[in-house]
Amino acid sequence: MLELHGKIQEAVDTIRRHWNRPPGAGIILGTGLGSLVDRIEVEATIDYDAIPNFLKSTAVSHRGRLVCGLLEGVPVIVMEGRFHQYEGYPLQAITLPVRVMKALGAELLIVTSATGGMNPNYQCGDLVVVSDHINLMNGNPLVGINDDRLGPRFPDMSEPYSRELIDVALGVARRADIVAHQGVLVAVTGPNLETRAEYRFLRLIGADIVGMSMVPEVLTAVHAGMRVFGLSAVTDMCLPDALQAANVEEIIRVANEAGPHLVQIVSGVLAHEAKSLGDA
Repeated sequence: MLELHGKIQEAVDTIRRHWNRPPGAGIILGTGLGSLVDRIEVEATIDYDAIPNFLKSTAVSHRGRLVCGLLEGVPVIVMEGRFHQYEGYPLQAITLPVRVMKALGAELLIVTSATGGMNPNYQCGDLVVVSDHINLMNGNPLVGINDDRLGPRFPDMSEPYSRELIDVALGVARRADIVAHQGVLVAVTGPNLETRAEYRFLRLIGADIVGMSMVPEVLTAVHAGMRVFGLSAVTDMCLPDALQAANVEEIIRVANEAGPHLVQIVSGVLAHEAKSLGDA
């Protein structure tokens, strides 16, 4: 892990040649949730291929570039497409962009994702403000020799998702009449979806939604001392007694439809951040 510091600096130096504004927040966009980019006052875009040590995004609907600019007056650096363990990549490489965002100056990480809904009170298209998570990905990006320049050996996870920002997001949703729940995400490796028995197990251990991302990025952000806000769109229902075959095109369609509501909530969170910075 000690060599990770050098890889981070290589990526930082390249990004700064394109965009030299310190970001207030880093944002990672999940499957079908790229409409947020349309709201950004774009100042620079950088393809992942042009950034040292960044991976190639192979997932469906993930464009594979950084978008840098202003959103709600806050400088942001946005991953338009993320990396996944099921693509065959190691977790430290998957989460390197989070380290880069932190090194550039970001103190807040906003992560979004498309997920399956296991809570019977949810419906397709609902949003879930993530309040906690369960890691069943059979891996952790923090495993290995710890580099104390990047974070502590044993990071505390008593509040991985900012309680303040959870409350802000739920308030934004109420005022905009958006259906948004507060729930627990369980992360699995994928790429297959789960069996009926697995859905029953995941629900039994306390999960409301299931996905194949977000948790490694959150672990890395917490290790780096960043605050985190997580938001997921329910794109398919995973109720074992009424389970239907998954359709990737339908999942992306539902995510696209949920996009405007996600944009409203993320924008509300950033507006809160802008006001907090102004009051400081």
